[in-house]
Amino acid sequence: MHPLHDKKIKFLEETANLIRQDIIKMLVEAGSGHSAGPLGMTDIFTALYFHILNHNPKDPNWADRDRLVLSNGHICPVQYAALAWAGYFPMEEMMTLRKLGSRLQGHPHRGALPGVETTSGPLGSGLSQSAGIALAAKMDNKKYHIYCLMSDGEHDAGNTWEAAMFIGKNKLNNLIAIIDRNNIQIDGFTEDIMPLESLRNKYESFDWHVLEINGHDMRDIIAAVNEAKAVFEKPTVIIAHTIPGKDVSFMESDFAWHGIPPNKDQAKAALAELRTLGGKIKSEHQ
Repeated sequence: MHPLHDKKIKFLEETANLIRQDIIKMLVEAGSGHSAGPLGMTDIFTALYFHILNHNPKDPNWADRDRLVLSNGHICPVQYAALAWAGYFPMEEMMTLRKLGSRLQGHPHRGALPGVETTSGPLGSGLSQSAGIALAAKMDNKKYHIYCLMSDGEHDAGNTWEAAMFIGKNKLNNLIAIIDRNNIQIDGFTEDIMPLESLRNKYESFDWHVLEINGHDMRDIIAAVNEAKAVFEKPTVIIAHTIPGKDVSFMESDFAWHGIPPNKDQAKAALAELRTLGGKIKSEHQ
């Protein structure tokens, strides 16, 4: 991982802002899709693709690349935008999100798009997929890391906990899970639908190292991954506290935006907010 300095922080924050703008553009063009989760996870995806991951967009199947598994595939607009900005496919293709015949479907499909490692759809399957990849890497003496990005709501699914037990038992320290702890799911707040707390205690009971961070602080995100890589005796889960709909005031922390896109007027307002914020980010670092 490259050194972190103020200039790099500025680059990451500016890139995250541009990715958020593209998420809005993609969703309004598609006329369907999820808004809150992609906006909330943008900072983490930006930190991963532009600082943390060992990857090569020019050689997406490089054998020694780090693997990123997106378990809650419905937030894929943020992954698609990050992949495009990183150079995996043409930027203009982002606007084909959810179109018939597009490579950018509503859930990622392995083989359809460079940089997409797994097919997702049924919630709760990503950690099990990551467990298999991590165990295979151990058996083959490979040094790459597997990053599994999950929602908090998908922890309602039992196979998530089966995978957590398996990973803890096999001490798969090459696997780093990141939970989007945004406290919402499609029907409401997680603690009203199916209480999850204490997530920390549950993972610790399965012999995981647990970290909790501000999921919008680039330094926090990167420091947590660095710590996870230094833990050799067990896997690590990073509980990232995020704001769903981040940086769009009328979407923030409103579970109604979990599964709907903005209309044209809402998109215009969202983009105006994001562009204003982008200007502030530039001026703050000058």
